[in-house]
Amino acid sequence: METLGSHQVYANPWIAVREDAVRRSDGSTGTYWVVDTSDIALVIPGDGDRLHLVEQYRHPVGGRRWEFPSGSADERLDLDATEVAARELREETGLVAGSLVPLGTLDVTPSTLNQRCSVFLATDLTQEAPQREQAEQDMRSAWFSRGDIERMIRDGAITDAKSLAAYALLLVGGASSHG
Repeated sequence: METLGSHQVYANPWIAVREDAVRRSDGSTGTYWVVDTSDIALVIPGDGDRLHLVEQYRHPVGGRRWEFPSGSADERLDLDATEVAARELREETGLVAGSLVPLGTLDVTPSTLNQRCSVFLATDLTQEAPQREQAEQDMRSAWFSRGDIERMIRDGAITDAKSLAAYALLLVGGASSHG
């Protein structure tokens, strides 16, 4: 695929949308719309068989969702994904990790977004007060057994794609040996 041209059609402090003119390998041309946005980090806080989730209102889907703590990189604050993970964990849950083990990287929605999600397992946790942003004041957080989480997945109580993919990374990565 060859990019013939690109121009930005919209931007705000969080996202930019661009239109790319492309030539495919068969010579045909087309247009791709791409959303450029900051990468994110997602943290699976683990304590033995228990994992920690947060629940908050998600305006685009019009409802509350259970998911693992996550958030965007802030170029002013974060030098790498590990720092994003530690900050988001502390802000959303008040948990501070003694160990953050990388589990993998996800392409969030590669058909539309350039955003990547770095996934970490957090263990050796201590509890402090959450430091939530204004938009997160209605957030709840709680510990669940792995059995409860798998039931919530089956029952549709956890539908956040990045949380589901992160849980798969946890299962296939053998992370039980980490904590």
